[in-house]
Amino acid sequence: MSIVKRPNSKFWYVQFQFNGESYIKSSKTTNKKIAEKFEIELKAKVHSEKFIGKKQRIKFQAAFSQYKESKKGIASYANLSAHENVLKRLLPFQKYLDEFTSHDLEKFKRDRVAEGVGAEIIKYGLLLVRGTWKYAKKLGYMVNELDFPQVKMPKSSLRYLSQAEEERLLIELDPHREGQGLPPLNMRSDELKRAMQDAYDLVILLLDTGARYSEIANIPWRKINMNDHTINLWRSKVENETTLYMTDRVFAVLSRRAKDQSSEHVFNNKTGDSRGYCTQSIRKALKRAGLVNCRVHTLRHTLASRLIQNGMSVYEVRDILGHSDIKTTMRYAHLEQHQVTSKARDIINTFNQSSIELIG
Repeated sequence: MSIVKRPNSKFWYVQFQFNGESYIKSSKTTNKKIAEKFEIELKAKVHSEKFIGKKQRIKFQAAFSQYKESKKGIASYANLSAHENVLKRLLPFQKYLDEFTSHDLEKFKRDRVAEGVGAEIIKYGLLLVRGTWKYAKKLGYMVNELDFPQVKMPKSSLRYLSQAEEERLLIELDPHREGQGLPPLNMRSDELKRAMQDAYDLVILLLDTGARYSEIANIPWRKINMNDHTINLWRSKVENETTLYMTDRVFAVLSRRAKDQSSEHVFNNKTGDSRGYCTQSIRKALKRAGLVNCRVHTLRHTLASRLIQNGMSVYEVRDILGHSDIKTTMRYAHLEQHQVTSKARDIINTFNQSSIELIG
């Protein structure tokens, strides 16, 4: 290894010779293992430049834009766009891809874990980075060799909210609530009032439709039919459409919001465009309510679980959730089995009534 410490720096330095030339570069880390990875990446980069030829450099931002453009028109495009702001916030978007390091990816993973984001979403973010990296490499741009961190998917029982847990969550989302850090109701800005009302309304719609977050957060008014009490929900992930009938409280929420339409979308961001991926307020409310192992997707599980526990089959629930493959819905099958066995008990109890009287 060519990892050395210099008297005037706390960082490890990479120092080696290649093809008659000397290379010295700071790893910008005090962690020796990370510095050793940096050394491997730097040597691969030097070798590529010398023997493969100098390639054109590209910044991550430009590479991501090209990758995103290549995905237009496919089911995953909406999700990709929704995660763009997260990548911009937590990754060095202005860094050249040949300067990108595995340390940047590890930091992204650590930051997302610290934010309380689920493993599936962290994994999806890293997949977007990998897709960008592979696409730039395919186009002949100069890229660094990267080790993408592994994300361990938790093996846990299906998490959904009980009625009491839902009530606790809605109390923490109540737009009129008082609490630490919140100004008095009459002193709140219009923007704060809007944000708090949006978070509450959005959760009501997610709970009662079982839709994916992006399907409701970005839904346009043209998909809402207040006369028929229906929502025409386009499922971009699986490219199908479902017509959902509004529950009474969904109708009440949309009726109120329809009186003050400010844009083509039901939920907007600060600039008036569709809301996009903005779940921080909901995740904070879940935490305040003491709901452990919960995330926004738990609201979707909650609707599915309630439907099955109250007599609907997994095949019927598949249509409500918009799953293209019944295998995805089968994660709720154990709930249906519980429902079936309880029905079996009731039937047998009816037949056994006379025997019970004799036993007694």
